[in-house]
Amino acid sequence: MAFTLATWNINSVRLREGLVQRLMREEMPDILCLQECKSPVEKIPVEGFRALGYNWMVARGQKGYNGVAILSKLPISEAGAGDYAALGHARHVAARLENGVTIHNFYVPAGGDIPDREVNVKFGQKLDFLTHMRDEFHDSRPEKAILVGDLNIAPREDDVWNHKALLKIVSHTPVEVAQLGETQEAGQWVDVTRQDVPEGRLYSWWSYRSPDWDAADKGRRLDHVWATPDISNAAHGSRVLRAARGWEQPSDHAPVFATFDL
Repeated sequence: MAFTLATWNINSVRLREGLVQRLMREEMPDILCLQECKSPVEKIPVEGFRALGYNWMVARGQKGYNGVAILSKLPISEAGAGDYAALGHARHVAARLENGVTIHNFYVPAGGDIPDREVNVKFGQKLDFLTHMRDEFHDSRPEKAILVGDLNIAPREDDVWNHKALLKIVSHTPVEVAQLGETQEAGQWVDVTRQDVPEGRLYSWWSYRSPDWDAADKGRRLDHVWATPDISNAAHGSRVLRAARGWEQPSDHAPVFATFDL
């Protein structure tokens, strides 16, 4: 089985239904994982997606916040959802393909603006969320699994436009990078994107605050595709669809793709 997977923080699936459909028509990923859907599951506009061949969906939703969904052309079955850090947020859902591969779709909390859990509850929640992920992977090491999503951390120096300038900015602080590293190591996850694109600056997010995001190019790689070692060598073709950041009324994230031959 060969399939192409994409992950995309859509920043409201109902507001950007047309962009999701455009991606489906133009890029035709077999599986599309969305984060920050901002919709109850029953209000996700599945009819238009089904018309394009995406007949399967597993999702967790909330009104106006969070929300994750896995849309697929291939048959999938629900494989659970976790309430990480007991936040009561719709930030994780898992699906299983017929070949036994499990896909985890995560939306890690952004963490607010101040990288100090003593004065910023949201930053503490982010670290606790990652700790819960780490401990779960350590206790039950995943196999034949893919993990995707907006992890809200750019771990490498070349995952941000200016490493030194962002060391005290949430998403690239040393404590977050270390926490993400521990989480990755606990599950022995392989960073598929950097396996395929090992060198050079690579971003998947550009702030709405930048009046000319493309020319300024002050990006961060916040969106990730990981795989367990038993299937990571089957991955190839990783890319970021940067052009989608320039579509009309876009998300501030661009989709990230990878293909697996399994």
